[in-house]
Amino acid sequence: MLESGANTISFAGHVASSSQFKALYAEGMALVEETASYLDGAGRLASKSLPRMSSVLYAAESMRLTTRLMQVASWLLLQRAINNGEMTREQVVSEKKKVRLDSFNVDRNAPGWSDLPEAFRDLVDRSVRLQNRVSILDREIYRPSEVPAIEANNQNSVQAQLSLLKTAFGGQ
Repeated sequence: MLESGANTISFAGHVASSSQFKALYAEGMALVEETASYLDGAGRLASKSLPRMSSVLYAAESMRLTTRLMQVASWLLLQRAINNGEMTREQVVSEKKKVRLDSFNVDRNAPGWSDLPEAFRDLVDRSVRLQNRVSILDREIYRPSEVPAIEANNQNSVQAQLSLLKTAFGGQ
């Protein structure tokens, strides 16, 4: 990324208002709809036949999945609002403070992960890839001075298990 200056072109800003953004927006909203449909239908049925450990993992990952997608959808809607002139950049920056794009990683090595339905695991993987793409675009548009950090998609196994237990049993 070029240093910001009077003659610098913002490629990320251009992407955010281009047909590429429209495709990203459509992809994000379609994934939200597909996930909701799956979780209310086939996913609900499939989760009833899972072993206990996988059932707890499914419940925790379902919450993370829906939260991740709602955060991404919120960002996409804000960006669309600025692109359409419905909000100013300042308004979007203020509202964007409520959006979290940097969390909800997945531990694919967690006990029971391989027992989860393949369609569910696919939705999780696609949502993480979408979240990463939106997060990179967000950094490039709104925080260009920051160097993009490479984040692993997996947490430390112990941290992941503690997080799952907290989620499953409502711990702090």
